[in-house]
Amino acid sequence: MRLPFGDPVGRGRDKAARSARGPLADYYAVPVPGPATPASELRLLAIDVETTGLDPARDVVLSIGFVPVDGRTITLGGARSMLLRGVASVGQSATIHHLTDDAVSAGLERAEALSVTLAALAGRVLLAHHAPIELQFLSRACVEEFGAPFVSPAIDTMLLQNRIVAPGFDDEARVDELRLWNARGRYGLPRYGAHAAATDALACAELYLAQVAELGGTPTLKSLAP
Repeated sequence: MRLPFGDPVGRGRDKAARSARGPLADYYAVPVPGPATPASELRLLAIDVETTGLDPARDVVLSIGFVPVDGRTITLGGARSMLLRGVASVGQSATIHHLTDDAVSAGLERAEALSVTLAALAGRVLLAHHAPIELQFLSRACVEEFGAPFVSPAIDTMLLQNRIVAPGFDDEARVDELRLWNARGRYGLPRYGAHAAATDALACAELYLAQVAELGGTPTLKSLAP
């Protein structure tokens, strides 16, 4: 199949699929929504990872939470929260996410948690607040477990929020305006306890639906993705 020159995600997926093993190969076998897919028909997976730090080359994933979004409906029945074991110590990151070494040690093996996540992501667009964190950490873990990087189309609610609060060429959003909980405040959405993966994923999903409503029109994956 000849991929469009301007489709780096498609080219990346095609390249990664050639060396992917197991659950990652199964993930790549399922087509993702095309760029012209309207928001009302988009199948997404809001996802959040809690980690020991912000460097995917050095830090590791402690927990993964996700919830499906089908068009304009959050499908709570598909939500999942998983702790990952195999981390020597959560270290100072425990002060942020409140996960303890004992809790993490009772979690799933990383390969199993990734398998569940990839199965949930198959045929869907990744949705996250500051999506590079999820994309980079999942990709590094997939390289180590399944032999190839993770590549997915993604919608980033932080970037959407920047588009909403700073629409002009010379406009510039304040950093605090783009934080997940402050962004939700614009729409009167409730404040949940932060830094729990499943809760943050749900918070991201709710924010996304509010943002799409404010943007109006008939947005598509191409217009919503960075």
